[in-house]
Amino acid sequence: MADTQQQTEAKKPPKPAQGAPKAAKEGGAPKGDGAPKAKQPRVPSDYKARLKTHFDTVVREQLTKQFGYKNKMQVPVITKVVLNMGIGEGVADRKKVDNAAADLSLIAGQKAVITKSRKSIATYKLRDGQAIGCKVTLRKARMYDFIDRLVNIALPRIRDFRGLNPKSFDGRGNYSLGIKEYTVFPEIDFDKVVDTWGLDITVCTTARNDEEARALLTAFNFPFRQ
Repeated sequence: MADTQQQTEAKKPPKPAQGAPKAAKEGGAPKGDGAPKAKQPRVPSDYKARLKTHFDTVVREQLTKQFGYKNKMQVPVITKVVLNMGIGEGVADRKKVDNAAADLSLIAGQKAVITKSRKSIATYKLRDGQAIGCKVTLRKARMYDFIDRLVNIALPRIRDFRGLNPKSFDGRGNYSLGIKEYTVFPEIDFDKVVDTWGLDITVCTTARNDEEARALLTAFNFPFRQ
């Protein structure tokens, strides 16, 4: 009996030290040698938007000659594009806000943020913190890609389109425009759309006045009314 007990104790493997990695406890090497995994970039590092290349090669030189800039850093650039969608019916049905946010994510190529009310208004049966819309802010490559699709695909599909209003600048170089139906974007499947809403688009630039901002957007082929 004593001999059997001694043989059993001899077969048991030695216990690993406390605090050792799990893989080491099981007798194998630790996974990844303890080094954190590097995150893969969402956009390839060598990718450059078509309009970004157009700006560097054509637009920058064109604006420098037009306004006589002495430094290339004085040339106005587009910093961001903000897409906003207000869903008034979301007060009664939260699902409509979620559907609108999903469609806006398809249009922008980036997850939309659901906006909530900041105060309660009894007249509209609105409570503080209730979902009433969604928005997306685009920068860099996604911003240029969206402007490319907006100017060349979406705007020509608007019914009875006669050009953009050239007076919709705010005096600080920012331009805003509204689209009555967001279904003009090809990413939206018209057969699956239940409700249609409007879309507000704001293009923010570093221009000092409206004249510079208008020249910048005209160089990107924005179809302003004459």
